[in-house]
Amino acid sequence: MLCSLDRVDIATEFFDASIIRIAAWVIGVRSTQKALLFALWEPTHTLRNHEQNGEYTSRLATLEEAKALPWGAVWNKFCDKHDIPTGLSWLEVIHKYEAHTLSKGG
Repeated sequence: MLCSLDRVDIATEFFDASIIRIAAWVIGVRSTQKALLFALWEPTHTLRNHEQNGEYTSRLATLEEAKALPWGAVWNKFCDKHDIPTGLSWLEVIHKYEAHTLSKGG
């Protein structure tokens, strides 16, 4: 697999004035990481071969199968390995921060 992430700068902008900034930052970073994981799982080489060979049915079938790849399980394993909350459980940390820190004006 050819991967050029070492030559790419990635930035995220995920602002919503109706929520606290830390939550927006967490949502943005997690979304960016998930998008990268999903993109890395895409069978690009196979899709390219199907396209070049005019195998459009195979290309479509491959795209549909790619939707079922277990990237969510890989994401959860990554989070567990790095002691990061999975699913929406990280919201509890944000709510505690909001209640204890932001309510004090700090």
